[in-house]
Amino acid sequence: MSENQTFSIASIPGDGIGGEVVAAGLRVLDTVAKLSEGAIAFDVTEFPWSSEYYLEHGRYIPEGGLEELKAHDAIYFGAVGSSEVPDHTSLWGLRLAITQPFDQWANIRPVTFLPGVRSPLRKADDTELDWIVVRENSEGEYAGMGGRNLSGRGPGNEVALQTSVHTEVGCERIIRFAFDIARSRSVKKVSSVTKSNAQQYGMVLWDEVFARVAQDYPDVETESVLVDAMSAKFVLHPEDLSVVVASNLHADILSDVGSALAGSLGLAASANLNPERRFPSMFEPVHGSAPDIAGKGISNPIGAISSAALMLDHFGLDEQADEVRQAIENVTAAGILPRDLGGDSNTVEMTEAIVSQLEDIHARAN
Repeated sequence: MSENQTFSIASIPGDGIGGEVVAAGLRVLDTVAKLSEGAIAFDVTEFPWSSEYYLEHGRYIPEGGLEELKAHDAIYFGAVGSSEVPDHTSLWGLRLAITQPFDQWANIRPVTFLPGVRSPLRKADDTELDWIVVRENSEGEYAGMGGRNLSGRGPGNEVALQTSVHTEVGCERIIRFAFDIARSRSVKKVSSVTKSNAQQYGMVLWDEVFARVAQDYPDVETESVLVDAMSAKFVLHPEDLSVVVASNLHADILSDVGSALAGSLGLAASANLNPERRFPSMFEPVHGSAPDIAGKGISNPIGAISSAALMLDHFGLDEQADEVRQAIENVTAAGILPRDLGGDSNTVEMTEAIVSQLEDIHARAN
């Protein structure tokens, strides 16, 4: 690692518990910088874009906002969603308004079973489970193409079209991305998920591209599974999984299932990547804004802190990322757990426990 690396981070806490968990992640990044003794620094700029901002200004991102984000090395995102704004307005107004124009086409969501965290899966008690969901993040079911028409015919006669878009380029780049990840894992296997028996155009194109790309990776085992069968496999045979690649909607749902099986959505981390690095990538927990517990200080910061570890990976700080992940494991193994995992530690207590472990790990290694 070269000396005096400074990484510029755009922080967007957003709504609900987003501010709490982003603060936790930044606390951990501050510790990483401190432990580097000047070799690493994080320059954080906070952007107040949220549903509250939208209600005041009529938009989530101000004019020129995306240009401001481009100046940063990465984006650290909390959550978006408010009872005062329709969900489709907030999603398209903020999160998708960043991922789409920045072509963050690869979304990775690790499914991690932490020690000391009880899974609803009995199999997790004595079987090592660890897989990654790779989500196509730019097109598919979330392409945003379609419309609502014929409302002039009167009540009950309107027509809504939501068009799923699958391009050969889009399918190939995410499938190759998944194969490249599989090559880096101990179990070299890619499971492709579609619903091509019923969706005979876009999903069949995906299947065909998957079969073609697989020929370039003879060292990687493959399987093609329908999404309903894969939902069952997540529960019945998760030990068979290593890398699961799927379209925008299917991977979104399956990754949430995986996190629930690991113990809680509060554990789930994600990275929205522009692998070519033409634009900054964005790192966020999966759990959403959780308005029912916002402001109570009891949110689980592990998803956000794990997302910060993915950001460190993106920066090429693999050793620091591994230390953060190890710190999380040490904390949960010691029985220090947040409320959603059956513990009694609040957000700050969880964060400080992870920071303390991070300091210990670093001291032992150096």
